[in-house]
Amino acid sequence: MKKIIVFAAIVLWINQLSGQGREMFTTNDYVRALKDATDVMVTDVTSPVAASRYYAYINLAANETIALFDKLQPRFSGIIKQSAEIVVEDSLIKKADSKLAVILVLYKSAIRLLPSGYILKNKPDSLIALSKKKKLPVEKINTATILADKVVEQVLGYAYADGFPKLSGMRRYTPSSGDEYWQPTAPGFMSAIEPYWNTLRTFFLDSCSQFTGGAPQPYSADTSSSFFKETYEVYSLGKNLSKEQAAIAMYWDCNPFALQQVGHLEFGLKKISPGGHWMGITGIACKKQKFNLKKTAYAHTLVAVGMADAFISCWNNKYRYNRVRPVTAINRLIDRSWVPLLQTPPFPEYTSGHSVISTTASTILTHIFGHRFSFTDDTEVEFGLPRRTFNSFSSASDEAAISRLYGGIHFRDAIEDGVREGRQIGLFIIERIGQTQKEKFMQDKSVKQTK
Repeated sequence: MKKIIVFAAIVLWINQLSGQGREMFTTNDYVRALKDATDVMVTDVTSPVAASRYYAYINLAANETIALFDKLQPRFSGIIKQSAEIVVEDSLIKKADSKLAVILVLYKSAIRLLPSGYILKNKPDSLIALSKKKKLPVEKINTATILADKVVEQVLGYAYADGFPKLSGMRRYTPSSGDEYWQPTAPGFMSAIEPYWNTLRTFFLDSCSQFTGGAPQPYSADTSSSFFKETYEVYSLGKNLSKEQAAIAMYWDCNPFALQQVGHLEFGLKKISPGGHWMGITGIACKKQKFNLKKTAYAHTLVAVGMADAFISCWNNKYRYNRVRPVTAINRLIDRSWVPLLQTPPFPEYTSGHSVISTTASTILTHIFGHRFSFTDDTEVEFGLPRRTFNSFSSASDEAAISRLYGGIHFRDAIEDGVREGRQIGLFIIERIGQTQKEKFMQDKSVKQTK
């Protein structure tokens, strides 16, 4: 009997040791936590610009948490505007479990930032319960929790100083009169979304107007004008879409709240935002490349912060030029009954938001993973759309950009100039972070680029 008891004790001891050797929280947990935050944003019908802000701060908090434990982790504090280094007592850093702290920070920052963040309120407790079940020492759990709270508090202090709280007090936006200017569109004729987004503090960009994308073709009813030709292109293409073009338009729709009409009833279909789609792609790439937790956090943070800047730049252009949407121009100049395949979003046309932020994201992802990185995107499967496979990030962003022409919601110059704007932003951010961050990132053995 004694031999059996001794043998059982040895087996238990070996199992405990082997459990301690495994990574308790990994890239899969990071991606899952971010997806949980995305689901809350879908529930909240979070606008594309607001979603980009939330992603930036949630991921920033996670990355800076890792940097407390790992000196090789590239920091964003001191590089992005008005940022101070996160300060936490050395005693907490020494005693806390770093990986638990990172996942806790993701959830805790989402809970605090998102309007319906309370939906995630049980997630931290579940993480703690799982950690105890996996025999993580209670002291490591408790100190990780305290550390996470301290990081979140500091990052949120930085977030609340970006100008966002002032937006609700801005005067109501009134559409300009004139055929060339944006007007609310069917079916909801909703008010313009976030007309003062350009007042927010940027992260990397010198200002919201650093990259203008050029200037749109001037409005003209003259059938020989460039504007009319672009307008007719949208109209003609919309009436003759191929099945593949229609599928591309629908795949990249990413409209957080598309109104549907059935008789006299209207109801909304909630979907992921463009930024949420690219966060999903970033997670897919990190898992395919088998990135560890710290590299996953860095990749997500760089993409998220880049998209946040791209939205500020794009929204500055939208309300600076205040250009009419295709459906309004077509109904006035060509065909009163024409409707686009996609529902027109409630804000001015130029430049194309999806073109700008998708190109910024793909430029940064290419910097991290390489030019020939193929992947299968299943981000839209839960919204009833099939997977799509791409041989590079740029091929995905190019498709996202041209999808707006297929969908009938953008003119060609807004797409092409938007791509240019997005690429300029991405390259500027890559240059700004410098070679030092790139060298730190590449020192980790989990990082392998596909050239």
